[in-house]
Amino acid sequence: MKILIWHLHGSWMTSFVQGPHEYLVPVLPDRGPFGLGRARTWDWPPNVIEVTPQQLRDEQVDVLVAQRPDELALAGAWLGRMPGHDLPAIYLEHDAPPGPAVSSRHPMADAPGIPIVHVTRFNAVYWDCGRSPVRVVEHGIPDPGARWTGDIPRAAVVVNDPLRRGRTTGTDLLPGFAAAAPLDVFGMRVSGLARALHLNQEQCREFEDLPQEAMHAQLARRRVYVHPLRWTSLGLSLIEAMQLAMPVVVLAATEATRAVPPAAGAISTSPAELQAAVRRFIRDPAAAREAGLAAREAAGARYGLKRFLADWDEILQEVRA
Repeated sequence: MKILIWHLHGSWMTSFVQGPHEYLVPVLPDRGPFGLGRARTWDWPPNVIEVTPQQLRDEQVDVLVAQRPDELALAGAWLGRMPGHDLPAIYLEHDAPPGPAVSSRHPMADAPGIPIVHVTRFNAVYWDCGRSPVRVVEHGIPDPGARWTGDIPRAAVVVNDPLRRGRTTGTDLLPGFAAAAPLDVFGMRVSGLARALHLNQEQCREFEDLPQEAMHAQLARRRVYVHPLRWTSLGLSLIEAMQLAMPVVVLAATEATRAVPPAAGAISTSPAELQAAVRRFIRDPAAAREAGLAAREAAGARYGLKRFLADWDEILQEVRA
């Protein structure tokens, strides 16, 4: 089938487009937020096709997968069809509610004809979706392979926009982790992080906008993966680190408690306990390897790509029926 979907979250999209369908991705001349087109730092197959608004008029789109409310209006204008009425549509929610968790009403709550699909069970139970049909498709990722060597005795962190997002991404916790082990921070808009946190370049090094394959190669050389995020959806980088067979040290927040067993490293709401686990793995490569293998086993069992694609095919077929 032909699926219209905007390029918003590159890592998630990389998994989604591994299916057997044709994925139409809007592109605009400025390649702005609503017209990024194909990814440049992820490897997408040829069945991901860039389309302009003008070209969409001639496409027989089967399903719209929207990820932002504005996309519903854009799809209606560009296709001349109303999502949820004469255009089968799904709203995919990537995030946990940003406001008071128990009273945050979802922007698509009660929208007629449009089911809401969440990427974690945590998100689904905390968002108020009204009477809208709610489904959960947990993450699934292409297996990057058990590549961990841990030959660089530093801790890796993956986070996007840590200075702007602050406490949401646990940026304030990084100096404590840097006291336990030197940090290598990967992600988008991480430049200037060390200076802002009053850390020197040995304590905190920054690696900005690496292609996914290059980032995986770099992560696998670090001794331990640290996941300090407080209030976000489950980060795909955490699952990728586990699949790489890295030991993981994780703040016990949102969906992380479902994703990470204690044998995979350490999961706790105590920064002191997490910092102690980082120190232990830095000085004990054998313990790090054992935890990393447990992490890989757990991630493979829950977040396999085959299950993810099968779950999505089921929902796509349902909404077209």
